Amino acid sequence: MLLDNWAKRWNIPAAALADLKNTMGVPSYDLPAHKEATNETETQKNIRLKAAERGWRLWRNNVGAGYMSDRSFVRFGLCNDSKALNDQIKSSDLIGIKPVIITAADIGKTLGVFLSREVKVPNWKFSAKDARSKAQLAWIQLINSLGGDAAFTTGEL
Repeated sequence: MLLDNWAKRWNIPAAALADLKNTMGVPSYDLPAHKEATNETETQKNIRLKAAERGWRLWRNNVGAGYMSDRSFVRFGLCNDSKALNDQIKSSDLIGIKPVIITAADIGKTLGVFLSREVKVPNWKFSAKDARSKAQLAWIQLINSLGGDAAFTTGEL
């Protein structure tokens, strides 16, 4: 997607960009249309589509714990080393990276900024009384304090 952004900045015609991609063997695909979200699943799909349109990548971060067929116990997902930790801080639904071009000391380099989005149903409102939401907010604040880009979302990036 960086190539598309560059082409827009330099007013490269779409046909010329398509020809260049074809010549270079860059895969081309059409993203599905956004649907009106009525639940968290649809909201999450729309968020991932919007991210892809911007050249970002977001992946599902499933968090949980359970027993394997060999009876071993496994915890999975980010920031889920123990139940005690997960009770205090809960990683977001979507984890990813967005490319950022730095303009000072790192001119010309593309760096990746850690992304995290906690997806909520449309019209959701934060409540400090909800322990789960407070633990999710702790994750968001941690990521942002370290230079990442984290937020709750009901549909916007």
